[in-house]
Amino acid sequence: MGRGLETLSASSRYATQQKVKAVEIVNAHHVRFHLHEPWPDFTTFYGTMATGVGWIVPKKYIEKIGSDAFKNQPIGLGPYRLLSHQPGIEVVLEADPDYWRKPPHVKRLVMKSVPEATTRLAMLKQQEADVAYGIFGPLAEEVRRDPHLKLEVLQGQATQWVSFVDQYDPKSPWSDTRVRLAANHAVNWQAINEAETLGYASLTGGMIPHKFAYTLQLEPYGYDPKKARQLLKDAGYANGFDAGECSTDTPYATAIEAVVNDLAVVGIRAKVRPMERAAIQTAQKEKTVQHLTRQGSGAFGNAATRIEAFMYSQGAQSFLRDPDIDAWYTQQVTERDPQKREALLHKIQQKAYDDVRFMPIWESAFLCASGPRVAVSGLHRDSFAYSAPYEDVRLKSS
Repeated sequence: MGRGLETLSASSRYATQQKVKAVEIVNAHHVRFHLHEPWPDFTTFYGTMATGVGWIVPKKYIEKIGSDAFKNQPIGLGPYRLLSHQPGIEVVLEADPDYWRKPPHVKRLVMKSVPEATTRLAMLKQQEADVAYGIFGPLAEEVRRDPHLKLEVLQGQATQWVSFVDQYDPKSPWSDTRVRLAANHAVNWQAINEAETLGYASLTGGMIPHKFAYTLQLEPYGYDPKKARQLLKDAGYANGFDAGECSTDTPYATAIEAVVNDLAVVGIRAKVRPMERAAIQTAQKEKTVQHLTRQGSGAFGNAATRIEAFMYSQGAQSFLRDPDIDAWYTQQVTERDPQKREALLHKIQQKAYDDVRFMPIWESAFLCASGPRVAVSGLHRDSFAYSAPYEDVRLKSS
């Protein structure tokens, strides 16, 4: 989780530079976009949180201080103003009493970066923090047992999967569809779900959320280690093989350790390589990761926007190189008939499923916790992973 807009940054730039011919100012409250060609996803890109291209910033202020300075001293129309910012450490926000919707209940918000989940939970118990994100596995069980804490489960549009980075290398075992299918059958996803997210995640056969427009509903491949071993034998790997590393960002290392352990049972021997989030995102975009890598996205949008980022060969984080998928994706971009467009997008998803291009993990459940001082945490909104809206967050009266 926490991965949202970055997966669509390439699309946003492309859309802005290539799709929009001109923007006409009709009056103070009305602008008109002129496009070069039909673009069914225009409102998705400019009118939702799928991308940031529709964000409005104060022109005069930016012209006065410059874009770089604006990143450190931003101003906007939200319920809080930035008081201080220490990159990678904390952000301090101060309530705007004149916020148009209503004055925020909490006058000061402090957001701290605490990498260790055990430390986050300890801070919650000691009331050094009131809301903690990303509390999984045994720690989530501990929260559920504590009468002073509340486990809060958010189920939105985030999905996670493992990508076969080397699947187009003819020398790699992953180039064989039977091997990729064996890997999917080798993993007991439901057991990992119970252990990591207490069973709140939803198993899936794809990497696009079921609630997105144009999503093809795909059943999980299923846990069947006997079948996995037979597939490996048929592919010429009766004794298994060394699969190298499976990279992952650190918060999901325990889940990937469980995946790797299950793969080892059928003979696929791999090692977990935890990486700091910025590092692994960069490595995935620059295609410097190898063997296996865990990917995920919580970006808003629809099936087409996920396909563009992770399945279209030119996508920012795609490891696929399938000419059929590329052709269908390109065709649907300007298709104005919703049914014809859906048929093309379904063909892409079905082909990726039939060719076993991914190892789907699940539609994520983001487990968080709130402390005894909290009356309203904001951790309740469908499709959004964090507390919101901030002006509604409340503490209990002392």
